Amino acid sequence: MADLAATASSVYRQALSVIESVEPRIAQATRQELADQRASLKLIASENYASLPVLMTMGTWLSDKYAEGTVGKRFYAGCRNIDTVEAVAAEHARELFGAEYAYAQPHSGIDANLVAYWAILAKNIESPTLERLGAKTVNDLSEADWEELRAEFGRQRVMGMSLDAGGHLTHGFRHNISGKMFQQHSYGTDPETGLIDYDALRATAREFKPLILVAGYSAYPRRVNFAKMREIADEVGATLFVDMAHFAGLVAGKVFTGEENPVGYADIVATTTHKSLRGPRGGLLLSTEEYAPFIDRGCPMVLGGPLGHVMAAKAVALAEARTPAFATYAQAVADNAQTLAEALAARGVTLVTGGTDNHIVLLDVSGFGVTGRQAETALLEAGIVTNRNSVPRDPNGAWYTSGVRIGTPALTSRGFGADEFVQVAGLIADVLAAAEPATTKAGTPSKANVLLPAGIAERTRAAAAELLDANPLYPGLEL
Repeated sequence: MADLAATASSVYRQALSVIESVEPRIAQATRQELADQRASLKLIASENYASLPVLMTMGTWLSDKYAEGTVGKRFYAGCRNIDTVEAVAAEHARELFGAEYAYAQPHSGIDANLVAYWAILAKNIESPTLERLGAKTVNDLSEADWEELRAEFGRQRVMGMSLDAGGHLTHGFRHNISGKMFQQHSYGTDPETGLIDYDALRATAREFKPLILVAGYSAYPRRVNFAKMREIADEVGATLFVDMAHFAGLVAGKVFTGEENPVGYADIVATTTHKSLRGPRGGLLLSTEEYAPFIDRGCPMVLGGPLGHVMAAKAVALAEARTPAFATYAQAVADNAQTLAEALAARGVTLVTGGTDNHIVLLDVSGFGVTGRQAETALLEAGIVTNRNSVPRDPNGAWYTSGVRIGTPALTSRGFGADEFVQVAGLIADVLAAAEPATTKAGTPSKANVLLPAGIAERTRAAAAELLDANPLYPGLEL
């Protein structure tokens, strides 16, 4: 590792020198970002630290190729090396997750979800319509046929977890394209426990009869039973689509197994490759073989040209995720989240669902007299990076919120264990207890601005610095 860090230091110093010769502000911002990340407690559940090999893989001339199409079937010449890159990334994904098919092209999680939606529409709506109209492809359709096909597409229904219950924007939220593509209906959580009520979900699905049932979350601190979701989907004739962008690392590391592993139950599974997978920013799709030809149309159906350098970095990250060390890491992520939740609860912090059994801890900060936005700001001032988040039936809405979402993947990557996370919980609780809403010009409590007593931010940063110095980020990397 020392040799790797020394080599990386030399490479990055030279690379930044080259960048600086063209645009010094970008070189400085890059150096400062590393300094900022090293100096803060990163608790955003959707962020992590990619390895140096993954980061270096993205900075190559693989970026310079156009490669629309799929492996061996490109619309541009000279793509043999991109074919290799994409094939290796897909191979690692299939082996890691035990999937029949993998598609490494999506640029992001949202892109992956859009490809999944359109693949489902193509398989379930377009193909039967073409057969009925006696057409082999969409190119054979008349304008009248096209109108009929568009009408069929526009009448379809999707059902996913509501945003305030922990779902994602792409699960049918009205202001997202998914909520405009489909007739949508959301399912929530039990008002008392905050947990998914599968019986209520089943009743809603029976009544709504969606074409697509979406499972997965971005702010639900519990595991999902995908066997039950499969039963519900089958009962109403829906395609089961799972968005595991947040917990893919726990699936890869075999923390989630059996009925808690969506692969094998879902028709299509989408994920990002960063977050708990600890790879580059990007998306990935897994599916059964029957959906493969429809997903392969992702470019140009939804996507632009594949990003060869990012697919290469995905391949490297997925190779890392197939090692025993990654499985150890994934288990530590879950164990640390449990420790963090218990320590916060012991300090009187209210937790949505009362705790966690994944990597997410969702705090309801309303008991401290502040909004989620104010809590986020106060914590950031004290060197603790989080993000505000809605809680179920949130009275403050999606902008100010009543909650803060935190997660353990990033600090676990730095080597934090149970003792450190107990200390982190104490720092969070101290800041929240000290925070007070600022007063608006009209003399009323603000929902946005917050006040901290003198010295609390400085003391918190000093305590955090001791933890961070003992668990350095990219140790040995010197710029």
